[in-house]
Amino acid sequence: MGDLGVALIGAGMVAGTHLAAIRDAGGVRLTGVWSRAAARAEAAGQGARVYATLSEVAADPAVDVAIVVTPPNARRDVLAPLVAAGKHILLEKPVARDLAEARAVVALCRDAGVTLGVVFQHRMRAASLKAAAIIAAGDLGAPGLVEIAVPWWRDQSYYDEPGRGTYARDGGGVLISQAIHTLDLALSLAGPVTHVQAMTATTALHRMEAEDVAAAGLRFASGAVGTLTATTASFPGAAEWIRLHYARASLHLEAGVLTVSHRDGRVERFGEQAGTGGGADPMAFTHGWHQAILEDFRDALRDGRPPAVPGADALAVHALIDAITRSARAGQTVEVTT
Repeated sequence: MGDLGVALIGAGMVAGTHLAAIRDAGGVRLTGVWSRAAARAEAAGQGARVYATLSEVAADPAVDVAIVVTPPNARRDVLAPLVAAGKHILLEKPVARDLAEARAVVALCRDAGVTLGVVFQHRMRAASLKAAAIIAAGDLGAPGLVEIAVPWWRDQSYYDEPGRGTYARDGGGVLISQAIHTLDLALSLAGPVTHVQAMTATTALHRMEAEDVAAAGLRFASGAVGTLTATTASFPGAAEWIRLHYARASLHLEAGVLTVSHRDGRVERFGEQAGTGGGADPMAFTHGWHQAILEDFRDALRDGRPPAVPGADALAVHALIDAITRSARAGQTVEVTT
């Protein structure tokens, strides 16, 4: 099997990260870029082919995979012709604006028989993979407490871009646009959440429609309880972190580093310090994690296995965000329904 032909669909803020990942990944090649704004596609692609229409992408036999990085409100219209043409899809988070739309996207790809992967690149950090392996080994004892924090900052100029932080384009604020990465990683390690009691708000520090702060109490299927705080109003911004407390040890994930504190006094550290995009520059992080997602997707297609984050798996974090939002609006504990 030759190199996979990859088309980039969308030329927004994260396009450069994906183009760098395509450039450095083995076994893939860029076929071209499409955007609703042709000038942005030309600027992002830096000499690569610019497709005039989505139909042109769909009809190109050189395209095996479409990496879709458009805003969430454009997903269904963008995906439909690509999926109908049998193109496999690697989708930038979120899957869609809300849980119902996300389910529809997953069903669209499943019914067409194409592979859908989601870019939750935090799972590919060395520290995250080590944490998953330690948990899977089953030596930590019973889980007790899960702590999740996303103390990020975004300047008002970030939200001044038309549509950003709105329900119509993005589907919400800090939960679905920023904290979704940390929430997905936490769920992949700690398992599903069954019930939520939450509050969301928009602080006086931002002019935006959706929430820039969220707080929640969580109850996990494992019997553990947890807390979540997430915001883009915490100047100057800091790295997100997850703490998982078990009977025999506690795991702390922060900025690409895993610290394991054993009850017998031993402390182990894994991984390397890395930028996370939690401050004024949303793109202050390596493209290496996106490259790892792409290389895994390449191997998944070649080996006939699911990718690291299949579309159906991504529904868990959408269901959690949906429950947090419903709980905050109702002012009561709600059940998480996938």
